Amino acid sequence: MFDDIPILSIIVFLPLIGAVIAFALGNNKRMAKLIALIFSAITLLLSLLLLTEFNMSTGTFQFTESYTWIETLGISYSLGVDGIGLLMVILTTLLCFLAILFSWDVEKRTHEYMGLMLVLEVGVLGVFMSLDYFLFYIFWEVVLIPMFFLIGIWGGPRKEYAAIKFFIYTHVASLAMLIAILAMYFEAKPMLESLIGHASFGMLDIALVSGNFSYIFQVAVFGALFFGFGVKMPIVPFHTWLPDAHVEAPTAGSVLLAGLLLKMGAYGLVRIALPTLPEGAEAFVPIMLAIAILSILYGAFASLAQRDLKKMVAFSSISHMGIVLLGFATLSEIGIAAGVFQMFAHGLITAVLFMMCGVVQHKAGTREIPLLGGLAPKIPIAATFMTIGFLASLGLPGMVGFIAEFSVFAATFDAFGWLLILPIISVAITAGYYLWALQRTMFGPLTDKINLSHLKDVSWYEAAPLAVLCILIVVFGLLPGLAFDMIRPATEIVTGLLGVI
Repeated sequence: MFDDIPILSIIVFLPLIGAVIAFALGNNKRMAKLIALIFSAITLLLSLLLLTEFNMSTGTFQFTESYTWIETLGISYSLGVDGIGLLMVILTTLLCFLAILFSWDVEKRTHEYMGLMLVLEVGVLGVFMSLDYFLFYIFWEVVLIPMFFLIGIWGGPRKEYAAIKFFIYTHVASLAMLIAILAMYFEAKPMLESLIGHASFGMLDIALVSGNFSYIFQVAVFGALFFGFGVKMPIVPFHTWLPDAHVEAPTAGSVLLAGLLLKMGAYGLVRIALPTLPEGAEAFVPIMLAIAILSILYGAFASLAQRDLKKMVAFSSISHMGIVLLGFATLSEIGIAAGVFQMFAHGLITAVLFMMCGVVQHKAGTREIPLLGGLAPKIPIAATFMTIGFLASLGLPGMVGFIAEFSVFAATFDAFGWLLILPIISVAITAGYYLWALQRTMFGPLTDKINLSHLKDVSWYEAAPLAVLCILIVVFGLLPGLAFDMIRPATEIVTGLLGVI
């Protein structure tokens, strides 16, 4: 169906056309919202159409496009998706569409807000589709700009501080990643010139010869990539930008930050670092394991101490992304597949959690847990969504979070034995802070610490995205094979770890 159609390019750049139109609309707020919603909806539909044509029996890249860009440097415009990439693409188009719908009440500089949301979608989609390191880096950097402005313009009281901190941390990490990419390019250059006749930034080309990289080179470059991608995930101790960015970002910004931008870091590990530098990955297993467990426990304990509902969810993201890294640290097929599934599960769940933080802030005027209480009878629909989100995030069986965490923990036991006890502790802590927060905000006696005279339940543009996400959380919790069947063939190739993607 897509043999002669550059469908991936269409999906990547369609939101950019929408962004240009939205920017050009000036103060026509309603039209800017409609344009953003229409273009994000078409992009979502095209990505779902892509799924119908995707061959799940193979882990190779499909719908590939490749055009020479800068011939003298071996840079190409190359796109393609395997099962991992396609799952992330669908997550991206889904969350962007729902986040734009959820932002229907944005009235401040609406055309710029909607335009930046679409530009961010372009960057994230490009990262998940790129098969050329240079192109990958360009899209990676594109993502920073709209998120910086979304936090800096539409954020909370400390928005300037949070935006600059986000930019500095992630940009420094990007530079480490760039150094690693250039190192691989120059190391592979003489080998590629003798093998294919020219140097190349192509991921597949460099993977052809990466098995000949020396052990020391692989360890050093893997370390740079691990730092670059780890800051984005984020991992402890490079996580401090995340709580500030989440607390100050507008609700939709937090949804895309946690649901997509954190996944870019994990995706970089599984797409580039692990399969291209297998000896480096093996040398870093003890470090990945230690940091994963530290992130899981630190994020859980820090969540327990928070008074701000949104900050609690932000710290829980550090803990849950630590579970992703734990799966990758096993270097096993099931562990990496489970880690990717955890990325997908966290994207769905954390979107519900941050949307609910936004609803509480908007309706009650505060997110401070000690000031809230007994809201469920007043806002029963919102209370239902929050309960589903909290239960999914703590790993209740039947929901997507349970399958993801159970699979990672099973792979961890196979790889590291009873070390599993340490990350397992976080399960009890996570249940504790979520149930405690739910009890204090939604149930018990009605609070008299804030004015509830204007308290209303969720609006239609808030309820619709929350309902879609909650349904998907249950569907993928009961039928995880829908995602695992897509992921497994790709992870079989990654776990070959022989330098061939």
